[in-house]
Amino acid sequence: MRTGIPSRKDRLSGFSKAVGVCAISMALLSQSTVLASADSNDAAFVIDANNGKVLYSSDGDALRYPASLTKMMTLYMLFEAMRSGRVSRDTPMKVSSYAAARPPTKLRLKVGSTLKVEEAILSLVTLSANDASVVIAEHLAGSEARFAAQMTAKARQLGMSKTTFRNANGLPNSEQKTTARDMATLGIALREHFPREFGYFKTKSFNFRGRTINGHNRLVGRIQGVDGIKTGYINASGYNLVSSLLRDNKKIVGVVMGGRTGAARDKKMADLLTKYLAVASTRSSGDLIASRSTEPRVTVAAAPPTFSYQPPSSVPLPRMRETINERIAEAYGADADAAHAVARLAAAPTRPIVGRAALRAALKAPRPTAPVNALAPSGPVPPGDIPTGRDFDPMTTGTILARAASPRTSPWVVQIAAMPEQNRALEMLAEAKARSGSALSNAQPFTESVASGSQTLYRARFAGFQSRTEANRACDALKQHSYNCYSVAN
Repeated sequence: MRTGIPSRKDRLSGFSKAVGVCAISMALLSQSTVLASADSNDAAFVIDANNGKVLYSSDGDALRYPASLTKMMTLYMLFEAMRSGRVSRDTPMKVSSYAAARPPTKLRLKVGSTLKVEEAILSLVTLSANDASVVIAEHLAGSEARFAAQMTAKARQLGMSKTTFRNANGLPNSEQKTTARDMATLGIALREHFPREFGYFKTKSFNFRGRTINGHNRLVGRIQGVDGIKTGYINASGYNLVSSLLRDNKKIVGVVMGGRTGAARDKKMADLLTKYLAVASTRSSGDLIASRSTEPRVTVAAAPPTFSYQPPSSVPLPRMRETINERIAEAYGADADAAHAVARLAAAPTRPIVGRAALRAALKAPRPTAPVNALAPSGPVPPGDIPTGRDFDPMTTGTILARAASPRTSPWVVQIAAMPEQNRALEMLAEAKARSGSALSNAQPFTESVASGSQTLYRARFAGFQSRTEANRACDALKQHSYNCYSVAN
């Protein structure tokens, strides 16, 4: 068979195919690289709040879920309304059915009741109450959606160029994103624009209508100089924290996002604050963040406010409850079937995007003087180690119990966890079914005991699925509400 020289057409065709293969390969490589970078939610950022110098940044401009750090902006908006005279600390705000129905953590407010502004502030700072956040939003803007749009507009005004808010509390929403740098910007703005109201953020506990509510921020009072500000957690974000430290005229703000546990997050923050306080400046360059508003302000006395609550001299230790993530992690670590299933879980649908939003773009020209904050504590800054113990942020404040049930004849079941206590497994099943809507309307929750070493675990499962497709559809609905799950042939 005679082989001739390829024609020009054939050569071009071959070249085009080669280029196409190369392009596809590069695209796949690029995609795999992006997806690999999306596996981690970690980010950290430390800034000198005296002069705006970035002391440390690790993925500081990568998009992350803020979780309850969102409530920092909710409080900023409320403080602004207080300063402009729209509300006072004693203004009653009505509780709607929508606000009352928000999932935990929450105050368990009754529909039609009212919540005072100061009660709302303290509940956000300590309990991180989701229902109170919506009460604020509806009172100030008429609806949570309208309030979220105003929050985003305020973020832009402050120089938070990568932040978008879709709700007032930080509950899961794929479009609600921020960066560690933007959260540091907000932390500085809260202190600079509301130096008196900022004192609320160091509240450890308060009495709400006969109930003592304890705070989530374990660094306040344990590292000298730390005076706030906010913790946050959802499954998609990991454990988040923004902290402010002021001592000897040094002011720094730190942000840690994506911690694997609350204790790990706190330890990292403590280490960062301890390390970078030593190199922080003692000289202020004036306010760093653009002024908050052009609205006329009500004249307020210069003296610090007298809060209407009195913290108790001794606070009972809060009951440390495990988060859903910790429950599942504990169960899957000891249960071979569950451990195998976790490896098959789909990756998070979103990925961090790295950009170049700079905090300095939000800085304004130095002013002759800077606001003085009277919260500076005395004494040396101790090492960064934080006492160990399980995190209680967030905790489920409501209890929903379901009766034990036996599965019907079901070819497929869906498992969401395996717990050491049957009641807790049933509680999680009831909560998951209530949150997942129609996808689980006909599903039957039940537990199944299994020996694991020296202990007994209770698998939390749903029955009632005739095919793998049905089970997977239910599992997809559960994942949208941050429940890890997998389908099992029964």
